[in-house]
Order: sequence, then C-alpha cells, then structure tokens
Amino acid sequence: MGDSEPPSIRPPETITITVLRARNLKGSSAKADAVNAMVKVEFGERSLGESPKVDCTAETPAEFNYNATMSCTYDDPTALDEIAHKPVVLTVIEVLPKEKKQKEEKTVLLGQCTVDMLPLVKGETKHRHTLIVNPLPGSPMETLPPDAPRPEVDVLLSVNEPLVDNSQMNAGNLMTITVESLFSPPESWSVTGTQYAYAAALPVPVNAEKETPIVFANGMLKPGIDKEVPNKQKKWAVPATAQGNAIYIPDQFIAQDAIEDEDGDFRGKDDREHRTIAEQEKNRCTWNTERRSYLEGSAVKSFQDKIAKCRYWPLEVMRLPQPASGKGKKKQDDHADTKKGGNGPRKDDEGAVSFHGVAFVNLAPLLYPGVKRIRGAYKIHSYTDQALAEKTKRKMGLGEEAARIANNILNRSSASPGPKKGAGGKDDKKEKDVKKGHSRQDDSRRSNSIAQTHDTEDHDTHAKDHHDHKKGDKSSMITSQTIKSDAGSEHEAQAPVNLEGQQYVDSKSYIMFEIRLEKPLIPKRPPEELARRVAEYIPPRPLFPKRTDGAQRAVEDFHTQVSSVAGLVLDEFRDMFGDELRTDENITQEAMESRRQKLIYELNASGKYFAFKEQLKHSVVKIVREKYLKTTNFEDRQELQTFLSELYVYLIDQMHESLTKTLALEDQAPVPAPLTDSAQLKHFAREAEVNGNFELATKYYQERIARDRNDPSHWFDYGTFCLYINDITKAEECFKETVAIDQKHLHGLLLYGVVCTLQEKHEAAETFFEAATCVQPKSILAWTMLGLFYDAVQNEIGAEMAYIEANKLNQQAAVNMARALREEELAKQRVEHSESEASHKDDQGGLAPPTSNTLVPDIKQPTPPSSERGQGSARSSEKMSSARRPSASKRSSAVSERLEYQIIEGEEEGVAISVLSEKPPSAEKSHLTATDSRETTKTGRNKSDSNLSRPSSEYRRGSARGTPQLEEASEETPPREPTPVPTSSIYMQAIDWLLEVKAVPFTERALGHELLSPMGGLTAHYHIALARVKLQKSELKEAEESLNEALQFDYQNPDVWALMGHVMYLINDTTEAKGCYERTIDFVADASEMHSVYLRLGSIYLRDEKFQEAKNTFLMACKRSPSCVSWLGVGMACYRLGELSEAEDALSEANILNNSDPEVWGYLSLVCLKTGRQLEAEQAYKYAIKVNLEDTDLLDEIIKTQKEVGFGNPQF
Repeated sequence: MGDSEPPSIRPPETITITVLRARNLKGSSAKADAVNAMVKVEFGERSLGESPKVDCTAETPAEFNYNATMSCTYDDPTALDEIAHKPVVLTVIEVLPKEKKQKEEKTVLLGQCTVDMLPLVKGETKHRHTLIVNPLPGSPMETLPPDAPRPEVDVLLSVNEPLVDNSQMNAGNLMTITVESLFSPPESWSVTGTQYAYAAALPVPVNAEKETPIVFANGMLKPGIDKEVPNKQKKWAVPATAQGNAIYIPDQFIAQDAIEDEDGDFRGKDDREHRTIAEQEKNRCTWNTERRSYLEGSAVKSFQDKIAKCRYWPLEVMRLPQPASGKGKKKQDDHADTKKGGNGPRKDDEGAVSFHGVAFVNLAPLLYPGVKRIRGAYKIHSYTDQALAEKTKRKMGLGEEAARIANNILNRSSASPGPKKGAGGKDDKKEKDVKKGHSRQDDSRRSNSIAQTHDTEDHDTHAKDHHDHKKGDKSSMITSQTIKSDAGSEHEAQAPVNLEGQQYVDSKSYIMFEIRLEKPLIPKRPPEELARRVAEYIPPRPLFPKRTDGAQRAVEDFHTQVSSVAGLVLDEFRDMFGDELRTDENITQEAMESRRQKLIYELNASGKYFAFKEQLKHSVVKIVREKYLKTTNFEDRQELQTFLSELYVYLIDQMHESLTKTLALEDQAPVPAPLTDSAQLKHFAREAEVNGNFELATKYYQERIARDRNDPSHWFDYGTFCLYINDITKAEECFKETVAIDQKHLHGLLLYGVVCTLQEKHEAAETFFEAATCVQPKSILAWTMLGLFYDAVQNEIGAEMAYIEANKLNQQAAVNMARALREEELAKQRVEHSESEASHKDDQGGLAPPTSNTLVPDIKQPTPPSSERGQGSARSSEKMSSARRPSASKRSSAVSERLEYQIIEGEEEGVAISVLSEKPPSAEKSHLTATDSRETTKTGRNKSDSNLSRPSSEYRRGSARGTPQLEEASEETPPREPTPVPTSSIYMQAIDWLLEVKAVPFTERALGHELLSPMGGLTAHYHIALARVKLQKSELKEAEESLNEALQFDYQNPDVWALMGHVMYLINDTTEAKGCYERTIDFVADASEMHSVYLRLGSIYLRDEKFQEAKNTFLMACKRSPSCVSWLGVGMACYRLGELSEAEDALSEANILNNSDPEVWGYLSLVCLKTGRQLEAEQAYKYAIKVNLEDTDLLDEIIKTQKEVGFGNPQF
C-alpha cells in the first residue's frame, strides 16, 4: 500500500507584498500641496491589486499599508525560478479630482519601481526594500530638479515559512547569467537602414534529464561613438510591465575585471589592442541583461556532470528580423507598442535566422574548489552542427527554438492595441489615456517585454517544440546561409559551411559573458578546516615540554636545588680558605671547626644563607604538597610537630642522597662548546652524501637533531636525505616531526604530501598540499606542487586550476621585479640629474638655468583629456608634414633630453605630458631652431606617452583610421612597453626545488610539463635538470646523453661541465673527469656547486701524483667551505710534498672538524713518525685503529714507516 502512495508535495506558500508608504511624490498640479495617489502591484502578466487612494504631502508620506499576495506552488518546478528572475512591478498613479459631468476619475501615471524577490529565494522570511520611484514618460516627476528629494517607496516582502527549506538550500543553487555586449561585430551590421533584432541563447538544466533554453532577445546595435557609462546597470530579463529606468535591477551593476583576471579567450597581450579598438571605436550589440535561474539538486548534479564530461558550453548568437511594426522604432521603448503597423513579422521572414554564431564558454573553472563566478570575452565562431558536436558533444543547437521564442517576444510587443493611424502622435496617445483611464497604458506597458526566455504559460509548448526539434524535423530548418548536413550524413566529404557566421571569425568578434553561482559547485575547504585536518594527522608539538608536578618530579627538583646550593657553598668556602688549603697538609679538628664557624658567620652576615634557604623553599613546598598531600593548615599542634619531624628526616635523607651524587673528590671538567655549528654540520652531511658515505651523512644529520630537536629545519634536512636513500618510512617520520614543530612549515607540508603520494595515501596528501597553499597563498611552488599532485591522481580540472594560479603569481612576480628595477633605475637617474644640475650651476657661476623654475608651475596644470591629447597629436603630425624636419642626431638628442627630464620630473602620465607640452623653446636653443623645437616637442610628447604608459586609445584610433602621420615621427614613436616575462616557468622553479629535496617522481612529472610548456621545451636548463635526476637515480649513461644535449645549447655553461665531470668520475674515467673539472674551474662564472668539483679534482691529482696541483685545489675548497675532507686533502698533498709542518697544521684542522676520521689519524701518525715524536705517533696510530682505519695502503705505509723509525706501534 505504501509503495503506491505518491510523494508528498508541499502546499503552496503565500507571499505577501506590503506597500508601506511613499514619500516625496509630485503631482501634475503645481498649486496643490497634496498628491492623491495609489499603487498598482503586478507580477509578470498578472495584476495583484491596487492600493486605496492616499494623500501625500511634502512633509507627510502616503501611508498605504497595502498587502498584495501571490502563491508559490511547489508542484511546478519553474515556480521558484520565476520568483528569482521576475520582479514585482509597482506603478504609482495619481488620481485627479473629478470635474463636473465627469463619470470617471482621471489618472496620471507618475512612476514605477521594481521589487526584487530574490532574498525570499535565498531563504529569508522578511525583507524590506526602499526603492526609488522612476518617473514614466510624461510624468510630472520628470521635471524634478536634481537636488530635490527623490520619490521613494518602502516595501516589505514576507512569507510565513522560507520558500526554500534546508534540504533544498543545501542541494540547490542559484545561477545568475549576464550577457553584456558583443564587440567587433561583422562589418555588414549597420545602425542605419534595415533594423534587426539580436538574440543570444544557451541551454540551462531543469532537472537530471531535461534542459530549457534561455534566450536574451533585447540586443541593440549601437555605434562606436555612443560611449557606455562606466557603471552599467543590469536590466531585468523579464521586466513585464516596467518601463523607462524601471527595467533596471536596483543596485545591480556590471562588474569590471582586469583582463588578466578574466576567464575568456581574448586575454593575451596581443589581443589587448584589438579589444581596446573594438570597445571604443567599433559598433557593438548590447544586452546588459541579467537572468537568474534556480537549479534544484538534480539540475545542479546534471550541470556538474556535463561540465566534467565536456567543459565547453554553447552560447549561440543570431540576428533576427524585426517585426513589421517595430522597424525603425526599437529605441522608442515608451511608445513603440502604440504603433500598430502589423500584428507580427511577415510570413516569409518568420523564424529567419541569420549570422548564426556560437561562443564556446569554458565552464571548467566552475569545478575549481571555491569558484563561484566566471566572466570573460569569449570568441564567437561560425555555427555548424559539426563544430557544436566536436566542442560540446551536442547533436543540435538552439537556433530554431531560440528564434521562435525571440519572435514570440517581439510579436507580442508589436501586437499591443494602439491607435490605427500610423502617424498618431504623442499628444493623441496622452489624450486617449486620460479619457480611458490608465488601462490602456497598463496594456502598453504589459506588452513591453524586452528580453525573456518564455513565460510560464508558454513553458510546456516550448518544451514540446524543443523535443520535436531534436527529432530532426528538417522541414523547419533555419533560413540562412548555413549549409547543414542531414542526420545521417556525418561522414560526407563536404564540410559544413556558414558564410555569414564566418564573418564573426573574420571580424574577431567576441561577447562579454558572465555566470555566477550562489555557492560553488565544488566547495573549498577553509584554511581553518585544513589546519584542523593537518593537526589531526600530525598533532602540533608544544613549544615547551609539559612539566608534570608529581611526587617523583618534586623529589628530583629538590635534588637539583640541593646540588645547586652545595656548589654555591663550596665556591664560597674555596674563596675564603683556598690559600690555606694549598699550604696546610695536616689540619686539626679545631681548625676545621673554626673554618666552619667562619663560613656560617660569613653566610649569615652576607645574606647568602637566607638566599639559599629561599632557593630551597619552593622545592620543599612541592614535596609537602605532592608527596605528603598536605595543602591545608594543621588544626592540632601535636600533629604539626609530628609531621615536621617526619619531613625533616626525609629531607635530610634526600639531601645526603643528592650530595652523594653531586660531590666528588676532583672537580669535573666543563663540557667544551662544540666547534661546529648547525650550518657546518649540514655542509659536512651534504659532502658525505655526495661522496657516497651515507653512514657518515646520517651521523651528521642526527647530530644536528640531537643539538636542537625543536628546530624544524633539522628534521626536514634529515627527511630529504632519507628520501634520497629511499627510506620512505624514516622520511615520513622526519617530515611529521617537522610539521609537528611548525604547523605552517611550507616545505615540510609539501614533502609530507609527497611522501603520502608515494604511499598512495591520496586523501591525506591532498590535505597537506592544500594546506600549503593556504599557509602561503602567494607561493608559486605550493600551487605548482598541488597541480603536480592532481596530475598524479588524474584530476585534470584541479591541475588546471592550480597551474593557472601558479602562472598568475609567476607573472605578477615578474612585473614586481621589473617595477623594482625600473624604480631603481629612476632613482639613479634622479641622482645623476641632480649632480649634473649642481655641476652646471657651478659652471655658470651660481646662476641656475631658468628651465626648472619655469616648469614647476606647469606640473600643477590640469592634464587635458585623452581625446584632446589624441587630436593634438594628429594636428601636430599635419603641421610637421609641412615643416622642416630636423636631422636625426638633433632629433634624437632633443627627444632623449625630454625623456630624461620627463622621467625625473613626473612619473605619472598626466604630469609628464603637461610638462613636456609646455616646455619653452628657449630651453632647447642649443639644439634646435624655434620651429624645430615646436615640432620636436610634439613628437617627444607622443613618444613619452607610449614610453611611460600604454598609449591612449584615442591616439591608436587616430593611427588606425588613417590620420596623416609623419613617417619619421612614426618611426620615433616606440611601441608599447612590453609586459615583463618571467625568467623561468613555474615547472622549472618547482624542478629546482624538487632536485634539492630529492623527490624524484615529482621531478620527472614536472620535467614532462616543462617539456610541453610554452616557456620551456628542450633547453639547456631542461637537459641539466634531467641529467641531475638521472644522477640521483644512478643512471649514468642517460645522464651523459642529457649533458651532451645540453652542451649543444650552451657550450660554456659551467654546470654542464661540472655534472659531466661527476658522471665521468663515477664511471672511473678520471682523465675525462679531470678535463671537465679543469674546464669548470677555468670559467669566469662558477658552477652552482663547486665544493664537490674541488674535492674530486684534488683526489684525481693525488691519484696522478700531482701533489702541488692537489694542494692548490684542496686549498681552494678550504677557502670556499672548509671541511674535514678538504683539510685532509691539503694535509695529504703537503705530506707527499715533504712539507710536514704544513701537513700537520692541515691535519690538525681536519681533526678539529671531525675527530673520528681514521685517515686523519693515520696521516697524523705518519707526520709524527717522520718528525720523531714517539708519544704522539703512538697515540695517533692508536686512535686510527680505534676508529677502524680500513685503507690498507695507508695502514701498510704506517707500519712500514714504524719499522723504519723503530717506534710508533705500542704492540712491539
């Protein structure tokens, strides 16, 4: 029984529109103080009622308090959508007093305003609006002065329960689509002659299976001279009966974004000039219309799945014929409907679509985490079914159905009742309206719909038409020049052709389009949540260890304090009786007692005894509280005495125990401070790592950690070493400790994510990579690593998002660097200019040239508008064509002088132009005549415009339209200053870091991207990085091949030769290795890592018995970064050269840096044997054996020398 029951549908919800009051109304009678007014409330094509008539004066508002109601039904899926995109129209009407013999009251329409019900769709139950009443044509309020108070209406929207419940709120979404303007239309479009309607359409999902077209049919072709205002207000997609300024959505304006922040097609540096000309000079088709669409949960899921399947979404544009009655009157929105020239378009033109184009909007950014909005300039392509299928995987477009919907809108607009005379004037219309009341004007307004998809009553019909259209009814194909293939002719040889649509491509047309969602399709985890997740994986380590105040800890603290006090007392005793202790051998009991009394007296007299007691007091209190659990006062005195006796005995026992551990017969030698710091230990570890001595490298890394366990860099460096030797488990522990100590350690977060990826813990890895981008949102490395991770898990859209963000930051970094260099250069030029002025002043006997004083007031003059500057440039060019041209040398010197002065005096374009344009000719008489000065000044002015900032659009337009330009002047004018280009791609920056941390899998993935990057490719840097990866993987043959390729690009790169030397050294080709190392050292520039080059070259010299060269090479290594190995090499070379004193000094330095190196002890033993020091020789030999000397040749040499000198080995 329960299975057959239909799902419960929520009952309709009543929406109450309360018109509270109106103020500042002005009536038609100038003498009357009061205005008798009422308000008519309409929604769509329905009238919701009229308020009673209320008087309004300047001091007293009209208190209507009128309630109009409407229902929101939930059985219709489009009900919420209609409330979202349709306004409630309020019409304020003045009721004139009755005259004699007049049956009906006369009314005058004062103004309108539209009420946005979107807050109710967002879940609000009450929302109050204060709206400006926009005057209607012919209204008395049109004559209000600008400073007069504006007419206003207070409106309250209310519902008993939210229109959208929590489940709908969480599952659904609100999409806002804005079609702005089509720029650079085909040249054949003209604002004169035959007028057309222009429409744009796109599909929007209704539920999981169905889509509905949204059509914008109010496109208006405007000339280029008709400039758009900066803050363009959006229009209602379905304004219903609204007219005039009431068709605009209150407080909704078109957003203005920087080109680099857009998501469209025309974002490149080469496209900016085209966009500037198209938006400022050429015709454009303007909509500036916003359409909201409520998406239920299934529609949101369908929308998301379709974007993931095919990221491109079609936006079709087309030109349609105007209805017969609307031709030539499209701009006259206020009375176009009164011209009854016909009831619709002619039959032969009905549904005709021309100039059918399509823009493919990339909606993939909407699948980026946290992205709710995309906007950009999208290129319009010629529409063909084949192109649509390739890009969007859709079989058919919306052309036919969109044309029918648009024509239906236009037909209804033209079929409204009106005067039969075609030449009926405005006065006739007013007279008839006054006679018949306001019903006729209401009908006119009701038919004045400028853009909509389809009304509620047409929804089912259009949906059916769309379904029939998809069946392939080719009898109703669009009458245009588009040649489409039949349903079964996809494999025909002839490609589809759209001649009219091709004009969009030829004109480089584009449309500004925006989609905004109420909430992102993919929510982005906030930084707080990521930090919490990181803390769950790796709990943060406290800055200081927690102190546990238990009984054992209290006793240990008492022992510590006793030991401290005992040491202080002992020091005091030594100060008082130290001399007597050295001389007296036998001391009597009386003398000892005398010393004790003197000591006690001194301690009491100096106050030290009290200080010692206070020092012990806190630890004794802790013992009482923690061990004996006594925290309150004693009530019984006997009980107190018993406790004190027990405590005294215990403390005395603990004191003796502590003194037994602390005091000794001999003073303990203090622990010497380490001779090496953390940086040196890291250098020694890297050196051992390069030499393949991983055990020694591990020792150095662990020693750094032992010295300071709370330094995250110590754990991080040890983790990178473990990653290099492929000990993933230990590397994970190290990076976990790094993040535990510092939860915002960027590199630690990244490498822990790398380790999780290697262990296929992708969810944890994503958390740490995202956390890194939140810790440092401006880090190029963090975003690139996130993209590489998404590549590893095959998340293409996520990788695209991360790479876009990284490239944006990389470009911004390049701009900032160029700006810093430019500012530095300007500062230098200012200093040079001031110095030159000072010297020039001295040369003229203290008289400064009048140029500076003359130009100071000019800086404060207002800069002329850009249009005037452009006209001035054109006029100056015409004058220069007839004037005498200065020579090239004079012209260049004059221009360079002006440019230098311009850079010094003012950096802003306006100031610089003002200075240059007003510079007196007298300042240049040394170079030019008066006429030449004027000519060159104008030329310098144009040059400065393009040199310091982007050329003004008017200046470019003058050139584009063919304004006469002087040939030499155009040669002098440099192009726009190029945008700084990053020195390296985001992938190469990540590669350099990944090579340092030995994350080989991610390095290889980044190298693949670098190979395909526009900034990368097969370069010397790429081959060097690839060779380093192969070296880390011990693939020496492949590394050699990569280095040979790198030499083809840059034969003088020291890094290439250094790496080639390492490869040859590792394959035991010492001859080739020596040549590569020597070439590396001979270069003027050093390689990025020279220490290993010196060490290996020195070892080759030692092997070849070139001891002097070996000594010099090892000394160069010691000079740059001394280490035990480098000093050992110096000692070995000096020993072989017979320089025993220098050898001993070098070996001593090596021994200081590492006293556990067996070879150092071995050579020290040899030096001591040669110099005849038996004790030192035996000790050095003993330590060499103790630290496990494994060099058999060195050991045999030591034994042989011992036999020669007769000592050195304690065993014989």
